[in-house]
Amino acid sequence: MKRIIILGFVISLLLSSCVSKKKYNMLKEGKAETEQYLREYKDKFYKCTTDKEKLQTRLEALNDNNNTLQDALDKCVNLNQQGNVNISKLLDEINKSNKYIRMLIVENNKKDSLNKVLSSRITRSLNDVDTKDLDVKVKKGVVFISLSDKMMFKSGKTQISKKADSVLLKLARIINDYKDYEVLIEGHTDNVPIHNSCIKDNWDLSALRATSIARKLQDDFGVDPARLTAGGHGEWIPKVSNDTAENREINRRTEIILLPNLKQFNQLMEKGDQ
Repeated sequence: MKRIIILGFVISLLLSSCVSKKKYNMLKEGKAETEQYLREYKDKFYKCTTDKEKLQTRLEALNDNNNTLQDALDKCVNLNQQGNVNISKLLDEINKSNKYIRMLIVENNKKDSLNKVLSSRITRSLNDVDTKDLDVKVKKGVVFISLSDKMMFKSGKTQISKKADSVLLKLARIINDYKDYEVLIEGHTDNVPIHNSCIKDNWDLSALRATSIARKLQDDFGVDPARLTAGGHGEWIPKVSNDTAENREINRRTEIILLPNLKQFNQLMEKGDQ
């Protein structure tokens, strides 16, 4: 700053006296350089001031974060001192859970193998049935047996056909051999409305057909009724859209679902809670 004042004084002094043009130009250039230096100095000063404010803001944020972390650390230390975190007990619980999970995996693999054997036996037993009328598959841990409406019932009727008797007899023999399985019977229809003196709608038709099969399995083929559950879905769970006659025929079906006894599952859950 002193340099700027002295240089200005010298320039003023020289300008007040007679100087050569060459010296005048030199002094003028010196003045321009000084002014440029002053502008650069001001810019740097402004930048330093701005950077300082940013650093100050960042420092305050870091201090706040540090305080938060310190509070969290203090809480953890307090929890540990109070005995709320027992590492040994936690490890025991983890080991217990892992043991239970391994047991469930073993049981699930055993169940899958049994389901595949059961499915194969049903398929072999009903090998004389047209594949369009029968579909057997293992899905989501249970065995699905889909029987066509055409094979089981006359159109719009709930009485089981003579042809269906032999199919249900073979199924009943297998069901009686696998007493650890529960039997769910579900009726399904297409979306064509039905209404007569005995049947109100498709809900009614599907439910009555399911209960007809349940009674046949119980009364004629000796299946324990405590293992049987019957219900109707009407038209509301179609396999395919009901836009053609062929598709409507596919949707008219009865599904017999064989699933592991829920009591066994509950027993496994109780073992896991112990």
